[in-house]
Amino acid sequence: MRVSIIGSGNVATHIAKALRNANVTLLNIWSYNLENAQMLANKVDAIAVTKLSQINTDDSDAVLISVKDDAIATVASQLVNYSGLIAHTSGAVTIDVLSNHKNYGVFYPLQTFSKHKELDFGNVPLCLEANDTSNLDSLKQLAKLISKSVYEVDSEQRKTLHLAAVFACNFPNYLYGVAQQLLAQNHLDFDIIKPLIIETANKIQTALPMEVQTGPAVRNDEQTLKKHEGMLQEHPEWLTIYKLLSEQIKKG
Repeated sequence: MRVSIIGSGNVATHIAKALRNANVTLLNIWSYNLENAQMLANKVDAIAVTKLSQINTDDSDAVLISVKDDAIATVASQLVNYSGLIAHTSGAVTIDVLSNHKNYGVFYPLQTFSKHKELDFGNVPLCLEANDTSNLDSLKQLAKLISKSVYEVDSEQRKTLHLAAVFACNFPNYLYGVAQQLLAQNHLDFDIIKPLIIETANKIQTALPMEVQTGPAVRNDEQTLKKHEGMLQEHPEWLTIYKLLSEQIKKG
């Protein structure tokens, strides 16, 4: 299968590299920024373009749209004459945004990506949806080249997955940042707390989160909670988060 990718960000970069490693031919990489497109194209033996009209739609079996959610509809509208399979990679946007096309679907990788952080794409869940069984089969064929975890997930389910991912990934990462700042303000290294973070993540591999919840809130240790709240008086936003999460933990 010959694929062109619209986008050069975190998701586009990892998908492109995974496809190239699976010996899939990458034809074009598009980006608003030619330098970004060229950097990724160089890594995957593709041709960088800055105009959507320059994408080799005649030879592309599939075009993957991997841009920010708000731009998907605009990009797709400029490829309305493309008759091949077109799919976006968003978790929060429904499949209907591509309904002006004949063959369309969704190719959503459920993972957190950073351009310069390598990961094993073979373990990344790929959530697929398409407008018919033939296109779904084509997406499955492509997905199985790069991942061992391939799922059929409709738009409503995918939106729930994306919301759950925000709670499971984005919010905890923000809280890691709060922890790092608290430690730094008291001349403590963030490395001290990393084993705790890793062990917490490891626990839920074999148990449900509620079953392994620890800390002063779950113990109703009011004296410790009040001490912590006092330490956060100079950080009212963090204090609000601390109180809210502690109350929710108490409720179970």
